[in-house]
Amino acid sequence: MGEKSSDMERFAGWVEDLMRERGYDIDSPRGGGRSRLAEDAGVHRAAVTRLLQRQSLPDLETMRALARVLGVGLRDMLIESGRVTADDLPVPDGAAGGAGRGRVTPAEAAELLGIPDSHRRQFVEMAEMIIAVSGARPEGVRPRRRDASASS
Repeated sequence: MGEKSSDMERFAGWVEDLMRERGYDIDSPRGGGRSRLAEDAGVHRAAVTRLLQRQSLPDLETMRALARVLGVGLRDMLIESGRVTADDLPVPDGAAGGAGRGRVTPAEAAELLGIPDSHRRQFVEMAEMIIAVSGARPEGVRPRRRDASASS
């Protein structure tokens, strides 16, 4: 039982740190950080409260939503919670933390950045507009041509 409670304590502290880093006010009585996180993640406020009060760990779907909003991978969330170990979820070669995987699409960037679903379409459209105006071509959007000046 002691090991589970220490996992819970460590995990809740880790989530609190992430919340503070992301601008969620959880330190003042009426800061609204818990409610705002729950709303941004699309989860019940009670799930966030139970976690931060060290009463229970969130279920998988809640962890997935919190990970997205807090800008961390679900793998990291599961490992930090103590539910699995890093050995249980090995990272494929060349995929560590998304590093080295090249460019991402605007939709992938929204996911990686934890853009809330309520703002995701707007984020993707804005990113696509900036890409179009700048002339940049994210990999996977169009095949690369040998002649970069060729028109599409």
